[in-house]
Amino acid sequence: MAEVEVPVFGLSPEWLLDETGRPVADALVLSHPEQLERLRAVCPEAAPTAVLAGDPCWDRMLAARPYRERYRRALGVGRSQRLVVLNSTWNPESLFGDGPASGDDVLPSLLPRLTSELPVDEYRLAAVLHPNIWYGHGPGQLRAWLDRSRRAGLTLVDPLHGWRQALLAADAVIGDHGSVTYYAAALGTPVLLGAAPLAGLAPDAPVHAFVRTAPRLDPALPLRPQLTRLIDTHRPLPTPAAFTSSVPGESATRLRRLFYDIIGIPEPDAPALLEPLPLPPFEPAAHTVPLRVLTRLLGSAEVSVVRFAGPHPAPDTAAESHTAVHEDTREQDQLSLADVVFRHGAADDPRFGSPALWTTEVLARHPRCALAVYVTGPGACTARTADGTLLLLRTEPPADADPVACASALHAWLASGKSLHEAMAQGLTVHTGGAVHRVRVALG
Repeated sequence: MAEVEVPVFGLSPEWLLDETGRPVADALVLSHPEQLERLRAVCPEAAPTAVLAGDPCWDRMLAARPYRERYRRALGVGRSQRLVVLNSTWNPESLFGDGPASGDDVLPSLLPRLTSELPVDEYRLAAVLHPNIWYGHGPGQLRAWLDRSRRAGLTLVDPLHGWRQALLAADAVIGDHGSVTYYAAALGTPVLLGAAPLAGLAPDAPVHAFVRTAPRLDPALPLRPQLTRLIDTHRPLPTPAAFTSSVPGESATRLRRLFYDIIGIPEPDAPALLEPLPLPPFEPAAHTVPLRVLTRLLGSAEVSVVRFAGPHPAPDTAAESHTAVHEDTREQDQLSLADVVFRHGAADDPRFGSPALWTTEVLARHPRCALAVYVTGPGACTARTADGTLLLLRTEPPADADPVACASALHAWLASGKSLHEAMAQGLTVHTGGAVHRVRVALG
């Protein structure tokens, strides 16, 4: 039986002509002349409607590139962290799909591994999923499917208003054959394809060449080395940027002229301008699954801290481990086993009385807990030891270390038999997330 050819999405007679063979649109906006050449070859009836008008989405991203660091801060990405954005388009062969070419549910099976293999202080995870995934399954169902990953630190990016900013902020993208992944490559971002179907892509289209040749994710191998190699050896691909738009920066002018011509009224004298990309709300990673913390004493008041939001073996025999658990964890049974119990809140939040009161209550409620930690803001927390000593921990500027990681360093220091007095006199030097932080320890 002959194989049925899949129509090219968006650029074939099935998409462009009605049942009488007439173009369905008065104007077909294209971003590059190569699209026009393919249109003339595959559907000459629609070619007279074609207008080269660039890409407003691309133009908005180009204009917003100077604000990359703001978008990273909005997602809570630290100085030494790498932001990995997972992207899926919406058909069965996509990264989030369940077709044979996608490897059967790649993204759902990938997420638990990412959150358990990547240290939470070195990597930040976000997912950009096509709006049709959100509204085909429903936002509630999607959040339920990804619940564990979200509690392990994954952020679900708004499918309409936040994905461009996430792409600009990304250090790497794990994606598929969809347009968002292609935009990432056009921006020069390292891309790893977790699904790469070629059906439905025109063989002579730039996106076909990209999907055919871009680096592939191998789900059978450890993920962290693949990401490290991707980022460290990356060289931007010239083709995606060159073919995304032939007239970068001109889409607003060209599109407005087209629209007014279609309406048949004079165009305004004022310049045509695009709305700048808005700064997203602050949405740092929220880890409410139990954290496995691996620590090593490196020297005088120096502690290495590596944390995982899932089971992870110790990298060597010198590492000690403990468990840090958010008070609002879904796994409430783990609170009674936690070495460190923590939460975030304002120092004057009346619901908790005060950091001093909350830490007292936690230690009374969980006798096995060695350290109760109340995070009051960036780089600052109140901690109480099992013997009742109240302490204030503050990270010296730039204070972008998670205070809970610094509290875990203090716990490791004390659990090894070291003196609290020494930690208070010298402060702690905490190595975490690829950075070194100085932490002051004082009586509360």
